[in-house]
Amino acid sequence: MLSIFKNLFKSNSVDLAQLIKDGAVIVDVRSKSEFASGHVKGSINIPLEQVGANVDKLKAYNHVITCCRSGNRSGMAKRTLESKGLKNVTNGGSWQNVNQYK
Repeated sequence: MLSIFKNLFKSNSVDLAQLIKDGAVIVDVRSKSEFASGHVKGSINIPLEQVGANVDKLKAYNHVITCCRSGNRSGMAKRTLESKGLKNVTNGGSWQNVNQYK
Protein backbone atom coordinates (compact mmCIF):
# COMPACT_ATOMS: atom_id res chain seq x y z
CA MET A 1 0.00 0.00 0.00
CA LEU A 2 2.78 2.43 0.86
CA SER A 3 4.41 1.89 -2.54
CA ILE A 4 1.20 3.07 -4.21
CA PHE A 5 1.49 6.41 -2.42
CA LYS A 6 5.18 6.70 -3.20
CA ASN A 7 4.44 6.17 -6.89
CA LEU A 8 1.56 8.65 -6.77
CA PHE A 9 3.76 11.40 -5.31
CA LYS A 10 6.96 11.10 -7.29
CA SER A 11 8.00 14.59 -6.16
CA ASN A 12 9.71 12.89 -3.19
CA SER A 13 12.67 12.15 -5.46
CA VAL A 14 12.56 15.51 -7.24
CA ASP A 15 14.07 18.70 -5.85
CA LEU A 16 11.03 20.99 -6.04
CA ALA A 17 13.00 23.92 -4.62
CA GLN A 18 15.55 23.65 -7.42
CA LEU A 19 12.88 23.30 -10.11
CA ILE A 20 11.16 26.44 -8.79
CA LYS A 21 14.48 28.28 -8.60
CA ASP A 22 15.15 27.26 -12.21
CA GLY A 23 11.89 28.85 -13.37
CA ALA A 24 9.30 26.07 -13.21
CA VAL A 25 5.72 27.25 -13.39
CA ILE A 26 3.43 26.05 -10.62
CA VAL A 27 -0.01 25.10 -11.90
CA ASP A 28 -2.73 24.73 -9.27
CA VAL A 29 -5.45 22.54 -10.78
CA ARG A 30 -8.10 23.14 -8.11
CA SER A 31 -11.30 25.07 -8.81
CA LYS A 32 -11.21 28.86 -8.93
CA SER A 33 -12.89 29.09 -5.52
CA GLU A 34 -10.41 26.66 -3.95
CA PHE A 35 -7.53 28.63 -5.46
CA ALA A 36 -8.99 31.89 -4.13
CA SER A 37 -9.05 30.44 -0.60
CA GLY A 38 -5.25 29.97 -0.62
CA HIS A 39 -2.49 29.09 -3.05
CA VAL A 40 1.24 29.19 -3.70
CA LYS A 41 2.35 32.75 -4.40
CA GLY A 42 3.06 33.13 -8.10
CA SER A 43 1.21 29.97 -9.10
CA ILE A 44 -1.35 29.98 -11.89
CA ASN A 45 -4.79 28.45 -11.65
CA ILE A 46 -5.87 26.11 -14.42
CA PRO A 47 -8.70 23.89 -13.15
CA LEU A 48 -8.19 20.21 -13.97
CA GLU A 49 -10.92 20.12 -16.60
CA GLN A 50 -9.14 22.93 -18.50
CA VAL A 51 -5.58 21.58 -18.34
CA GLY A 52 -5.66 19.80 -21.69
CA ALA A 53 -6.79 22.96 -23.47
CA ASN A 54 -3.88 24.95 -22.01
CA VAL A 55 -0.97 22.76 -23.11
CA ASP A 56 0.35 25.34 -25.59
CA LYS A 57 0.45 27.97 -22.83
CA LEU A 58 2.54 25.64 -20.65
CA LYS A 59 5.02 24.65 -23.37
CA ALA A 60 6.75 28.00 -22.85
CA TYR A 61 8.07 26.90 -19.44
CA ASN A 62 11.14 24.76 -18.87
CA HIS A 63 9.24 22.74 -16.26
CA VAL A 64 5.68 22.44 -14.95
CA ILE A 65 4.82 21.54 -11.35
CA THR A 66 1.20 20.59 -10.79
CA CYS A 67 -0.50 20.82 -7.40
CA CYS A 68 -3.95 20.61 -5.87
CA ARG A 69 -5.48 19.85 -2.46
CA SER A 70 -4.11 16.34 -1.97
CA GLY A 71 -2.08 15.35 -5.03
CA ASN A 72 -4.80 13.33 -6.75
CA ARG A 73 -5.99 15.92 -9.27
CA SER A 74 -2.43 17.14 -9.83
CA GLY A 75 -1.48 13.56 -10.71
CA MET A 76 -4.31 13.43 -13.25
CA ALA A 77 -3.18 16.80 -14.65
CA LYS A 78 0.39 15.49 -14.98
CA ARG A 79 -0.82 12.46 -16.93
CA THR A 80 -2.99 14.68 -19.16
CA LEU A 81 -0.10 17.02 -19.94
CA GLU A 82 2.24 14.13 -20.66
CA SER A 83 -0.34 12.55 -22.96
CA LYS A 84 -0.37 15.84 -24.89
CA GLY A 85 3.41 15.75 -25.35
CA LEU A 86 4.85 17.62 -22.36
CA LYS A 87 7.77 15.76 -20.83
CA ASN A 88 8.81 18.24 -18.15
CA VAL A 89 5.96 17.76 -15.64
CA THR A 90 6.18 16.96 -11.93
CA ASN A 91 3.30 16.23 -9.57
CA GLY A 92 4.11 18.39 -6.57
CA GLY A 93 1.25 16.95 -4.54
CA SER A 94 -0.68 19.33 -2.32
CA TRP A 95 -0.30 23.05 -2.77
CA GLN A 96 0.89 23.25 0.86
CA ASN A 97 3.69 20.82 0.00
CA VAL A 98 4.81 22.96 -2.94
CA ASN A 99 4.39 26.14 -0.89
CA GLN A 100 7.13 25.10 1.54
CA TYR A 101 9.67 25.34 -1.31
CA LYS A 102 8.58 28.75 -2.60
